[in-house]
Amino acid sequence: MSSSCCLSGCCNAGVKTTLLEAHSEMGSTEILEKETPESLSNGTSSNIEAAKRLAKRLYQLDRFKRSDVAKHLGKNNEFSKLVAEEYLKFFDFTGMTLDQSLRYFFKAFSLVGETQERERVLIHFSNRYFYCNPDTIASQDGVHCLTCATMLLNTDLHGHNIGKKMTCQEFIANLQGVNEGGDFSKDLLKALYNSIKNEKLEWAVDDEEKKKSPSEGTDEKANGTHPKTISRIGSTTNPFLDIPHDPNAAVYKSGFLARKIHADMDGKKTPRGRRGWKTFYAVLKGTVLYLQKDEYKPEKALSEEDLKNAVSVHHALASKATDYEKKPNVLKLKTADWRVLLFQAQSPEEMQGWINKINCVAAVFSAPPFPAAIGSQKKFSRPLLPATTTKLSQEEQLKSHESKLKQITTELAEHRSYPPDKKVKAKEIDEYKLKDHYLEFEKTRYEMYVSILKEGGKELLRNSEGEAAGLKKSHSSPSLNPDSSPVTAKVKRNVSERKDHRPETPSVKQKVT
Repeated sequence: MSSSCCLSGCCNAGVKTTLLEAHSEMGSTEILEKETPESLSNGTSSNIEAAKRLAKRLYQLDRFKRSDVAKHLGKNNEFSKLVAEEYLKFFDFTGMTLDQSLRYFFKAFSLVGETQERERVLIHFSNRYFYCNPDTIASQDGVHCLTCATMLLNTDLHGHNIGKKMTCQEFIANLQGVNEGGDFSKDLLKALYNSIKNEKLEWAVDDEEKKKSPSEGTDEKANGTHPKTISRIGSTTNPFLDIPHDPNAAVYKSGFLARKIHADMDGKKTPRGRRGWKTFYAVLKGTVLYLQKDEYKPEKALSEEDLKNAVSVHHALASKATDYEKKPNVLKLKTADWRVLLFQAQSPEEMQGWINKINCVAAVFSAPPFPAAIGSQKKFSRPLLPATTTKLSQEEQLKSHESKLKQITTELAEHRSYPPDKKVKAKEIDEYKLKDHYLEFEKTRYEMYVSILKEGGKELLRNSEGEAAGLKKSHSSPSLNPDSSPVTAKVKRNVSERKDHRPETPSVKQKVT
């Protein structure tokens, strides 16, 4: 991992090391973030010694709180990596199962902070586990893949989500072919599944948090924030799903929109009493569409209601609502968890501008699905769609979308070549239609994403709204500048993206009312 930014000017290496250690010990990571990669990549003895001292103090919680630890281990610079490596040496996972090791690891500190920081901590954990158990899993990547899957399983089984929980068979099927191209041992996966099902993964909290009321404590533990400070969207116990919104993310479009909720998670029709139109000031910031009562002011903190109304556009698709005729200029937004929202804009140009920007953000920043073995399961369920911003370059992102489109197209053709016999149970026919509808939608979505990235992506995001409105309606963006810096948008990952659902199917399509 490369350092996030450089420290300007010249400075003696020894002085830098002293500064790093001093600021680290005060709980500040400001200097660490600004360190140059050249100054620390050599791993000089003074840097290693400073890292060892800081790691020991973090492990012993010497003038540090449990909630301080993760941010010192998860920064994207060489010194932080040294600290993390030294910190992990205090843990011996030899002979332990992966879930036992995670529980042991999480007793020491609180896994809070930015999503990317938390993921880096888990990468360090995976490397250490592999070092202690080199013969258990094929590679470090395999360990990390299984660690991520375990964290996602933990949320699926114990999160506040609605609907059917993931079964052991689904957990095993989702992980087919991701262990260096092979499969993990089924006995290993069964044992892991049962362990998480019987006892959820939790991480330590600071002593002062334990003294809070039960509701505050739960909130704090789930969110990793101070109870009076709203800094994230959603409230789960998974670092990949419970993601803080980014106040520094770029604003791509804003303006007044009227919203109507047509379908809740998994395509379930919204009860009539909750389907009324409401007007908001909409702000597409990063990969989140914020719906606010008042006009956007960058310096103003978001209210709890603003965050509650916010919609993540990761893996979403916006299109003109051709089946809604009661109002003009209405677009339909289908989210990653298959909610369907209608938005009325003030003009046809505004409507198309919103469609363009939303689809462009989704195409440019949506991370690849994980895991993505849909066809291997007897009972259909959708893959997990992580809300973290993709780590791929724009060229790699295009290849990823093209690969996914090819896979979905092939799967749809195979699916339709074996229609169910008319004599089979109605449930099996419903299952067939459900999967057909899903694959058809995914094909449309990835066709749009590929089209956007082929013509570009980020340049539209930098263009003025006036320019955006003039784009061709069949696409969402013009050219992409590979040199532009990636936007670190933070989003809510909806908790029910894997679940069985009953959306409208091609044969029984709900008319939007």
